[in-house]
Amino acid sequence: MEVGQMRRQWVDYIKSMFMEGFLDGQFLQLQQLQDENNPEFVFEVVSLFFDDSERILKDLSFAVDQQSIDFKKVDAHVHQFKGSSASIGAQRVKNSCVAFRNFCEEQNIDACRRCLQQVKQEYLLVKNKLETLLRVSKLINNFS
Repeated sequence: MEVGQMRRQWVDYIKSMFMEGFLDGQFLQLQQLQDENNPEFVFEVVSLFFDDSERILKDLSFAVDQQSIDFKKVDAHVHQFKGSSASIGAQRVKNSCVAFRNFCEEQNIDACRRCLQQVKQEYLLVKNKLETLLRVSKLINNFS
């Protein structure tokens, strides 16, 4: 496959991620910060997001599985995850966190557990899509 065709597919893939609500304008701002002095910037930021997300989701799962849930602690983890998601433009994850925080405020255990599953699902979906995007980006850069 030629580089031009790969670039077009890459652009189409990003457009589809926006149309499906996976990404928002923050992701474009991240891309604009990448330049020849820091060609791996987006890859590094997204990789940090993955690492943070795995840790936060583990902590969140532990907190929600307690016999007596500390809703302030759960909310703090969700707030952190919301901020992390927002910083890279992972819109659907961020939106799921907003709903989750509302249920923390209401101290609704069942809704919090459902939201945790929803947040995990949205994270896995965006992670898969971003991993694909980063792989294609690397291929394009290797051929350029």
